[in-house]
Amino acid sequence: MKRTLLFSIITLIISTITANSPRQQPLTFVLDGNLAPLPLVIWHGLGDNYKAKGLRSVGALANETNPGTYTYYVRLDPSPSSDRTATFFGNLTEQIAQVCDDLAAHPILSKALAINALGFSQGGQFLRAYVERCNKPPVANLVTFGSQHNGISEFQSCGSGDWVCQGARGLLRGNTWSNLAQSRLVPAQYFRDAEEIDPYLENSNFLADVNNERETKNMTYKENMKRLEKFVMYVFSEDTTVVPPESGWFSEVNATTGKETKLKDTMMYKEDWLGLRELDEDKRLEFRVADGGHMQLTDEVLSEAFKQYFRPKVSTGLNQVVREGRNDISPRTAPRSDNK
Repeated sequence: MKRTLLFSIITLIISTITANSPRQQPLTFVLDGNLAPLPLVIWHGLGDNYKAKGLRSVGALANETNPGTYTYYVRLDPSPSSDRTATFFGNLTEQIAQVCDDLAAHPILSKALAINALGFSQGGQFLRAYVERCNKPPVANLVTFGSQHNGISEFQSCGSGDWVCQGARGLLRGNTWSNLAQSRLVPAQYFRDAEEIDPYLENSNFLADVNNERETKNMTYKENMKRLEKFVMYVFSEDTTVVPPESGWFSEVNATTGKETKLKDTMMYKEDWLGLRELDEDKRLEFRVADGGHMQLTDEVLSEAFKQYFRPKVSTGLNQVVREGRNDISPRTAPRSDNK
């Protein structure tokens, strides 16, 4: 009873601060003297699946770096094969809504005061969409690697035996703005060519919306983004998979001239459509570079990111919240990941 009353008081205080502050307050919670890492939600990239060994090793490294880290791997289907297929085929509006529902109903995540989020490649802009559209439980720190926040102007090549990828690529050619592509082909829904802005704004099912590029702005997207403690964007120094790789920093590159327009020179930043300017001014927006090609990540780079952005700096009280749902969970004995 006392614990419930204490949580209610904290929630009321945070709500009051938020309502009376000219700037949205980041998510920082102090409950007692114990430090506990926030749960970590990971969304994988194109052609991967939530049970892949490489992805699971990232969760293990997160727990090794910050002991007690509970890791949840986003999945769109319990079957790894079907989950991989969903990275190529599906309606992103429906997929994001499914993940919002899954996280809000999760027995551990739903009790968390906040979570950390790690997005690989396209999973990065999808987690950003989660923040903008629902954010329950709320994300404290969002870190993305090699993502396409400002879209792609070319579709990636496929392996010789990857028929799922080749099938999607075949349908994309010449059909990018068709209803079929924008409702069923995942990469088409974050395609953006600086020389084809009008058809993009008119037909894009996903990116034009989550980037708040249309005339009518969704203020909820901006307010939710402003709640982040940190938004960290890594690009790869030798990325030839993402075209343009600068998209990972919201830059725009003219495919014909090669001219780059950096985020700070765009109307998105100047008019602050997504709250990125405010995050930047508050030193909560970071632009980072990882050496190597697309998703050629080392443990050293990942562990450094986990230490810098996911290590608890103040008490979150999460250990108490989680313990109410699972009596065997504590800061040092929490499960490293969901194994379902």
